Amino acid sequence: MIKTYFYNEQEDRMFHDVDLANAPDLLVSPKNLLWIDIYDCSERELQYIGDIFNFHPLTLEDCLQEENPRAKIDRYDDYYFFVFHALNYFEEAEEEDEISSIELDVFLGPNYIVTIHPIALSAVGKIARICLKDSRFMTRGPDYLLHAIVDNIVDDSFPILQRLGERIDKLEDNIFLQKGQVITEEILTLKRTLILLRKVLIPQRHIFANISGRYSFFARNENIPYYLDLADNLNSILDTVNTFRDLVNSSTEIYYSVLSGRTSEIITILTVITVIMMPLTVITGFYGMNVKLPGEANPYSVWYISLAMFSLALGMLGFFRFRKWL
Repeated sequence: MIKTYFYNEQEDRMFHDVDLANAPDLLVSPKNLLWIDIYDCSERELQYIGDIFNFHPLTLEDCLQEENPRAKIDRYDDYYFFVFHALNYFEEAEEEDEISSIELDVFLGPNYIVTIHPIALSAVGKIARICLKDSRFMTRGPDYLLHAIVDNIVDDSFPILQRLGERIDKLEDNIFLQKGQVITEEILTLKRTLILLRKVLIPQRHIFANISGRYSFFARNENIPYYLDLADNLNSILDTVNTFRDLVNSSTEIYYSVLSGRTSEIITILTVITVIMMPLTVITGFYGMNVKLPGEANPYSVWYISLAMFSLALGMLGFFRFRKWL
């Protein structure tokens, strides 16, 4: 599906669903801005857009891939090609991972921007709904519109981090209350989630880390502060993710220490039971032989033997406690 949003600077008006056959005429004025948003597109639709703006075949090929491994920026003669990733968080997922990334491909030209994504993105949808009503994001150039979209993607990460923080706090409490497979699965799930967050966010931070450096792209001077703020937000998110990773690793070490302590306690109890039962087994085995033994004619012999065995068990328990083995 192709949606278009066009800002005419001379008339100071927004137009929607414009005819892309007239795209060259729409972009005659450098102050006009055309935004083409495409999602769930076919190869034919993508090729149609590529022919209008003369996009390089390699960039179109990247858009057709199911997912590029990392965010990136490629510079061409008259446009930039970006690959970003938005996060989709579904905590109750059972068969799939609870967090996944959705690719967003962006072509940034002097007075146009093309966004391509496989499914509808909330970050793009928020901007699109505003553009249906007014032109606040379209009057400052394509770089400002790009910032607004990416800023929404970054903002969508904060609720995910908040929920992950709550889960880590709960994990730290449950380590001493629960045991078994539930804690192990939660630890592994959190580790996978944090790894994916780092995989998605670190390359995106590199794009905006230095607007005038290696990863630079054209941005108006008045819009550079917005990108610097975006880089600060990405740094803040990554610092939080790194802190969460350290907390999960520490929780893992504590959990296995607690588990080891419980195992040692169980082994100690079983060992004590075994040591106590060994002499008792020898005594019962000795008097269970089919031969004449001293005192067997006494009618109270069974009680004497039982009392001796009971006293022996108590004596061994007392000895173990005296040695602080129990």
